[in-house]
Amino acid sequence: MAQQRVDLNADLGEEVTDDVGLLAVVTSANVACGFHAGTRATMQAVCAEAVRRGVAVGAQVSYADRENFGRVPLDVPAGLLRDQVAEQVGVLAGIAAAEGGRVAYLKPHGALYHRVAVDEVQAVAVLDGSGDLPVLGMPGSLLLDLARARGRGRRHEGFPDRGYGDDGRLLPRDAPSALLTEAEAVAARAVELAGEVDSVCVHGDSPGAVRTAVAVRRALEEAGVDVMTCWS
Repeated sequence: MAQQRVDLNADLGEEVTDDVGLLAVVTSANVACGFHAGTRATMQAVCAEAVRRGVAVGAQVSYADRENFGRVPLDVPAGLLRDQVAEQVGVLAGIAAAEGGRVAYLKPHGALYHRVAVDEVQAVAVLDGSGDLPVLGMPGSLLLDLARARGRGRRHEGFPDRGYGDDGRLLPRDAPSALLTEAEAVAARAVELAGEVDSVCVHGDSPGAVRTAVAVRRALEEAGVDVMTCWS
């Protein structure tokens, strides 16, 4: 039997967590591109440290909504959304290149992540604005199906620190059992997900994010899972 492997990703550059601490643990970094959070300075700092540690850099694109941290769905015209995604990817790509790295993949953030899983117009706009980057998303996401139809790479993602509904989607953050906060419980769930997805995500804006990420990585490795980026 082949060695089981999984990527470990986190949302970084959002100015709410210990980016350096997380970069010492994760294998892929979803970098905020300035629309829901982040600045050129935070992007530069995360990219520099990611390159130094061999962590893959992904563009975490979002609605232009810093007030709500990109967590409110917006009815953005397709052409505008395409251009906004292209702007975010372009800015991060330039910064990553200046630090000796590259943007390896695309991951929508927050409300956009969930919207493009079911909304073809917005999913197409995100793909149109992101060149040929591979895409990270949940199993069953329309965005991933459309990416596959275009011949683009795609990876399936799971969330060990979030609760799922019967439909396979994440529970709303205000629902009971929507957020798992105990590090050991999150770690145990990550081991379960490792056989089902290509990458597991530890939310960087969660309390104790670094401690949880360390527990997740330790549990995965102790279970015999090879923790490595899925974008090489």
